[in-house]
Amino acid sequence: MLHPLADRSLLEHVIDTAEQLGADDIHVVYGHGGEIVPTTLAHRHVDWVLQAQQLGTGHAVAQAMARIKPGRQVLVLYGDVPLTSAETLKQLLSTAGMEGFGLLTVKLNDPTGYGRIIRDSNHAVVRIVEHKDATENERQVNEVNTGILAAPSDRLSAWLKRLDNNNAQGEYYLTDVIAMAVQDGMVVNTAAPADENEVLGVNNKRQLALLERHYQLLQANRLMDAGVTLRDPARLDIRGSVECGRDVVIDINVILEGKVKIAAL
Repeated sequence: MLHPLADRSLLEHVIDTAEQLGADDIHVVYGHGGEIVPTTLAHRHVDWVLQAQQLGTGHAVAQAMARIKPGRQVLVLYGDVPLTSAETLKQLLSTAGMEGFGLLTVKLNDPTGYGRIIRDSNHAVVRIVEHKDATENERQVNEVNTGILAAPSDRLSAWLKRLDNNNAQGEYYLTDVIAMAVQDGMVVNTAAPADENEVLGVNNKRQLALLERHYQLLQANRLMDAGVTLRDPARLDIRGSVECGRDVVIDINVILEGKVKIAAL
């Protein structure tokens, strides 16, 4: 969670996005032995929630539910998925509504390792099956679960209490609440990101480097769309915020750190 992307930790990117959405409260669940996370990010105004035993994603969310007030819309995000845009999440929240269920899904050319979205003949979501638990036919499905969902706090809390760990991993899967919601007569509404990079997680240095390049390209495109000339967008690194005047030209191999303002000559 603390590895840097554009000089900010992965988790801080997620916290920043939650703040952009105007969240009333932000609860960050961290694992046993992970005290370095709240210590390092003590300056952030979030509620730190300890998950003393790592028993799965459903168990992790359950640790935070006691801190969440009734009648709230709960959005579940992941600290190692740093580039989900506020625009995508606003779409998800709008799709779900205060009393409905929203799930962010994405179609991948190679869905190996991801939980598959299982739909019925009417194209309605009925459940999610994890890769290790999926049949060969289910593994052919390329629409996958990102793990990001929105649900009403009261109902989510009740579903989490019904979870069991009867699966290949021996964990309490958050994904199992989808089937519970369907059984309770709720429609699972789905939304999708504009770019699959928005929902990619970081598990190793190679993935971290790939997301770093994608993030920097997004920043470069933003500047060019605003009228800035970049001699080579691939050789610009932004590690902070940048504001530019009209007709600014930025040469190659430039690193901009902190809060930077560049005026036109």
